[in-house]
Formats: sequence, structure tokens, C-alpha cells
Amino acid sequence: METTVTADFDDWVAARGPGLLRLAYVLTGNRADAEDAVQDALSRALPRWEHIRSVGDPDAYVRRMVVNAHTSWWRRFRKRETPVAETFTHGVTGPDTNDERDRLWRACLALPEAQRVAVVLRFYEQLEYAEIAALTGVAEGSVRSRVSRGLAALRTSLGEEDDHE
Repeated sequence: METTVTADFDDWVAARGPGLLRLAYVLTGNRADAEDAVQDALSRALPRWEHIRSVGDPDAYVRRMVVNAHTSWWRRFRKRETPVAETFTHGVTGPDTNDERDRLWRACLALPEAQRVAVVLRFYEQLEYAEIAALTGVAEGSVRSRVSRGLAALRTSLGEEDDHE
């Protein structure tokens, strides 16, 4: 039985792992931290895999675990400040390194964590507000507010007008 559960988990990770890593990368801003967040989530998911499968949507459940892993890390280390110049001296190593994407990436990383998570889940993961609320454990209205404020901050940072959404 345990071998079947492990095999099922391994198959699920093989299919969904790259997407989880992309999500974590967008949340964390670098591959090493993204890998750590995914590893933390998956190491917590394996012992509970039968329960996670039984709740009906293991994708959402484990995605929430990745967001939680990132949030936990952020809470532990947010008091440690890193100058913005230091953050980007190694360059952006995202999937596409053209100038516009780099500007957007830097602007996203500068957002407060709650806004960045909401914007990433809404536009990168293409989740609905209710799904984001369930994943983050906040009210749907708060999610809408975070997305709105995050977009406004991105527009300001990128020098765009406020009139298009």
C-alpha cells in the first residue's frame, strides 16, 4: 500500500513539479529559494498524500503549501534588509531576459509580499479571486484589494497611466 502511495505521489510530482517550481520562482525571485519552497512543501505533502488526494484537489492543496512555505520563509527573514542594488547585481535569470520582462520582474519583486503573492496568483497562475482567497487564507475582498494595490504600484513603478486595467 505504501509503495502505491509513493508511486502515485512520484507520478503527481513528475507531472506537477515544474509548475510548482515556476510558481515558487515567481514568488521568491530566485531558483534556489524556489527549490527550497517546493522541497519544503513536497516533504510535508508526502506523509499526508492519502489525505491530500482525498480532499479532491491536490493541485490546489500543494500549491497552497508552496505559498505557505514562501510566506513562512518571508516572515522569518523579512527583518533582514537587502539593498535593492544587491538583489539585482546577479541579474534576472527568469525564463525570458528581455528588457521589458526584466523591468516587470524587478517591479514585481519590489512589491510587498502580500501584494506580490496576490498578483502572481491572479495573473501568472490565472486563479480566480475566490481561489486566491482560499489559498492565502484571507477574505476575497482583501485579495481584490491586494491585487488592485499591487497593479497600481506596478503601474507607478513602470511609469504607466492608471486608466487601463
